[in-house]
Order: sequence, then structure tokens, then C-alpha cells
Amino acid sequence: MHSLFGDALPRQVLADLPTTSAYLAELEQLLEKRGHEIAAMITEPLVQGAGGMVFHTPQTLRHLRRLCDQHGILLIIDEVFTGFGRTGHLFASEEAGIVPDIVALSKALTGGTLPLAATIARKSIFEAFLSDNPLHALMHGPTFMANPLACAVANASLDLFEREPRLEQVHAIAQQLEHELVPCRTLPGVRDVRVKGAIGVVELDQLDDAPALNRAFLDEAVWIRPFRRIVYLTPAFTITPDELSRLTGAIYRVLKARS
Repeated sequence: MHSLFGDALPRQVLADLPTTSAYLAELEQLLEKRGHEIAAMITEPLVQGAGGMVFHTPQTLRHLRRLCDQHGILLIIDEVFTGFGRTGHLFASEEAGIVPDIVALSKALTGGTLPLAATIARKSIFEAFLSDNPLHALMHGPTFMANPLACAVANASLDLFEREPRLEQVHAIAQQLEHELVPCRTLPGVRDVRVKGAIGVVELDQLDDAPALNRAFLDEAVWIRPFRRIVYLTPAFTITPDELSRLTGAIYRVLKARS
């Protein structure tokens, strides 16, 4: 996506997450040199979703919070995918014990039924743009902003989070994924099996023919979408154990036949 918009937008500074001491040292050096140019740092917490369901530790987020505070940089957390319980906490940043400056939310905000997003900012950031003067205010008023139907759906979804045991459901899903995906570790061509909350991932050495794998899953009467070099599950929190077993079993059988 950076290459697609490279000529239209300011070039972003990209850096590896500080998941190792070497990456941490590189990021510290980068911020020492260019921190004064950087307004904000953005990351997905604990799980990089579309990047390949790559996991990192809460300590990584704490490093980012510390460095942002040190250099006066805003920390923006993208919880569109991880928010509302997906990683085992209501919000992934809670597991790290950090408070971001800005949080992006969507997806589970409406249970995935209607498009709606929300951007939440610290009071100091909000008040910096709070003005009747259009030259001072952050003007953001698209046609469908605060769509009443989508907002009503979001309220209903949030009510369900209050009434129903969502985090307990995620915990049960995580335990079942851990148990039922483990056999995939023994299959040829499987590089890693990992689980974080209601996210189960089987990483392959390579995935040359994703459409063929798609067809194999359809033959199993399930819809599982491989991408990059991973086969993954992010089931609804209300999935039944039998339904989840049907999915995990299909992954094992298809990957076994592939090998």
C-alpha cells in the first residue's frame, strides 16, 4: 500500500517492531536521529493481522510507549482487528498495561454487520482541536459520519459485550485451538502453529497455490481463506465446540493431504 500512494502522500518512516534487542537498538537509534521529525507512531498491538498474523509480546508495546514518551511522539494503536476481545483481553493494549494516545476501532464494534469505525483520543489531543474556528478544528464530516443505523447496531453489539461472557468464550476458543491445531506441527511443510486468544494460525514454509487450497477446504464444506503463507482461524466468539472442531479438523486433513 505504501508503494501505491508513494507519490501522493508524505513518505512514512518504517521500522521493525522492537521484538529483539537488536531491533530495539535500531529503533532507539532511529528516534535519536529523526524523532524530532515524527509526529506519531502507529502499530497493531500484539498481532499484526494482514501482515501474516505475526505475534509479538506485551513487552514490545511497552518499549513503544516508553520511546514515544521519551521523544514526545504520539502512540497510535490500531485495534480494528485486535479490539473487543480477539486477543483475550477486551483491548490488546490492556495486556501490556499501556495507554495509547489514539486508538482506532471498528469491525467488532458492530459485530461485523455494518461498517462503522471510531477514533478515540486522549483528552489533551481532543481539546487541541476543539474550536469553532475552522482553521483550528480538525474538520472531519463525511456524508455517512455517525450513520444512525450503524450506531444503533454498535450500541446493540456493546450491550451484548456487557451481558454475555465474551472473554470467557475467547478463553475456551483459545484452549480448543491450542489442543486441536497442535497435530499440524507434525506435518511436513508446517513452519509454526500459534494461538493468541481467538486467533489460530498454521504457518507454512511456503504457499504456492492458495486457490487450490481454497478448493480443498470447500471440498471439506468449510470456508477457510489462506493468505501469504498462513492458514488461520478467527472464529466468531459464539462458535460452538463442534463447529470449531470441524474447522480445525479440516485444516489438519487438507494440509496432511497437501504434504
